[in-house]
Amino acid sequence: MPAENSTAGNLDDDDYPAYTMGRAADILGTTPAFLRAIGEAKLITPLRSEGGHRRYSRYQLRIAARARELVDQGTPVEAACRIIILEDQLEEALRLNETMRHGLGGGTGAGGGH
Repeated sequence: MPAENSTAGNLDDDDYPAYTMGRAADILGTTPAFLRAIGEAKLITPLRSEGGHRRYSRYQLRIAARARELVDQGTPVEAACRIIILEDQLEEALRLNETMRHGLGGGTGAGGGH
């Protein structure tokens, strides 16, 4: 029965590669070619099944949905992927900056310097 508990745990795991390429494309309302394109642009890297088929997680589908929004607004796929990567890098840098600021006992006090 431990296998059932393991499987049930995967249902709540955002990183579990639960979706085939076809299913992921259906969910996003796009084509497998779009998913391949954002993979080639290194926005997401799907896991591969034992048979070599691409498998996507819910987290990856959210990223792909953001890319699709940008593409639907007229942004080329490669540019959309780069924008999302840069947004994620900026968000991480801001988070690290805030962590370091609090770790040093610094900060700007109530209200900050905005």
